[in-house]
Amino acid sequence: MDYVLNQIINGICQGAIYALMAIGYSVVVGVVGMVTFTHGEVIMIGSFAAYYVFLMAGKNLILGFFSAFAASWILGILVYKICYERFFNAPRHISLLCTIGFSILIKNLAQIVFGPNQKPMLEIVDPRFFSLGSVRISVLQIVIMITVVVLSVSLSMLFNKTKFGIMLKAVSQDKSAAYLMGINVRRTAMLGNCLGCGLGGIGGLLLAIYYQMLQATMGGALGMKAFASSVMGGLTDVRFSALGGMIIGIVENVGITISSASFRDIFAFGFLILVLIIRPQGFAAKVQEKV
Repeated sequence: MDYVLNQIINGICQGAIYALMAIGYSVVVGVVGMVTFTHGEVIMIGSFAAYYVFLMAGKNLILGFFSAFAASWILGILVYKICYERFFNAPRHISLLCTIGFSILIKNLAQIVFGPNQKPMLEIVDPRFFSLGSVRISVLQIVIMITVVVLSVSLSMLFNKTKFGIMLKAVSQDKSAAYLMGINVRRTAMLGNCLGCGLGGIGGLLLAIYYQMLQATMGGALGMKAFASSVMGGLTDVRFSALGGMIIGIVENVGITISSASFRDIFAFGFLILVLIIRPQGFAAKVQEKV
């Protein structure tokens, strides 16, 4: 029983990271209006940017957050310019195929630049544990959960309390109406895409610190986890996408208590399939507010 409780704690922490990645994915899809398959590589680039900053500038977690966010933001600009900007009025499958091709390109370039092997992430956060009865919680888990909560609250305030956030919501809901209201739709969509990518990059950094490793090919599985979490939220509902990420993290970790850790992905995607069979629209209502 103690082992199960500790795995639930691990699942909540890992689910918080998935939730942050899913929030970034939902922001991209909600604002741009197109599904992306580059999000996994965006996550990977964020983790590598922070890794090299740690190597050159020391174990400064705040600096790592900024570097992961900035690198993913810049990659978000490239993704938007190459895969989205010219295809707003084209059939959606064209931009979708473009993101798949760009994802493969980034992955292969990353293997050339960073190497194909796993790299050990530096120990950035104090490795100590706190015991609450039979449950152990690490300082790293506390830092991860606080970071995700702070970023989620900040994003909510951005959407609801700032002019830029209102512009993002307007573009996500009706691009034609937003254009008629004087909003620069293309620039706002690009900034929304970059914001979602930046959140994904921070999620990649947190996951690399949590598992103490990173790899150029790590983006594929992580991008699919973010996509799966977002599907549970109807792709564009940030709140339910975050909930989907949390549930997937918990299901994964509880699942491996009764089997091998190599079956982690089976539990995650098996749960997704089950949810979609029962509720095809995910956790979100049929009529929902984007981002």
